[in-house]
Amino acid sequence: MTGPLLDSPVVSTQWLADHLGADQLVILDATVHVPTLPTGRVGYVSGHESYLLTGHVPGALFADLIEELSDPEGRFGFTRPSAQRFSDAVGALGIDNSTTVVVYDSAVGQWAARVWWLFRSFGYDTVAVLDGGLTKWNAEGRETEVGHRDATPVSFEVSERPALWADKAEVEAIVTGTAAGALVCGIPPKEFTGEEGHRIRRGHIPGSLSVPAGRLVDRGTNALLAVEQLRAAVAPVLDEARVVTYCNGGIAAAADALALVLAGHGNVAIYDGSLNEWAADDSAPLETTSA
Repeated sequence: MTGPLLDSPVVSTQWLADHLGADQLVILDATVHVPTLPTGRVGYVSGHESYLLTGHVPGALFADLIEELSDPEGRFGFTRPSAQRFSDAVGALGIDNSTTVVVYDSAVGQWAARVWWLFRSFGYDTVAVLDGGLTKWNAEGRETEVGHRDATPVSFEVSERPALWADKAEVEAIVTGTAAGALVCGIPPKEFTGEEGHRIRRGHIPGSLSVPAGRLVDRGTNALLAVEQLRAAVAPVLDEARVVTYCNGGIAAAADALALVLAGHGNVAIYDGSLNEWAADDSAPLETTSA
């Protein structure tokens, strides 16, 4: 038995409402909160408490991106997990290789997009992001529930797709022109220009196109812009043979990757280390120019 069929990496709130309770459908809440700490820096807090107390889509399970779906021993936060860790975490959520997965968050979709990308990178495509996430679901007055949901653990087999990730060496090669490709940056505009930011070294990787994740959605509903508008946002790189997206830690980069896929690009990768890795190397160039 397989879950409901998907014809896009994005599903609407109506689609999900119509399929609630379907066999072999697992809904994941991947929310992470980003509070500003007393030091002025930002932190990352699991959305599990809000999932339990504030409410979630009926039947949804909580997907922990901070711990379970990242590598806790990685040099930087949100480092992608090993194949075994991902397999174990996904199987624990009751997801096997015949499950349809829909993932959402309460932000602009970047956390959900990161989970979607993880599934794709481990060889699984029967997964979609909920358009507008919990914000749009709530705005439409749809039912929610509170409290914990348990899953029956199953086995999930992975098949890695290394081409969906880029490393620092590839990005360096693109910057120097020794490898074909284009760079797309998902951080906010003032971080891109270097006007703002919490790093000693601010700015963006030279030659990057600025596509802030927050500008890919409607400000009121968090629903993705129409495909034509997404295509316009990434138009300067659509003819490139390969596009590498990045941000601070590979999260907003996933929102850009989703936009590129929806726009029809077939060779997209995420630079997992992103600026967390790049800016930590004093010899790696950064630009502080206008977006």
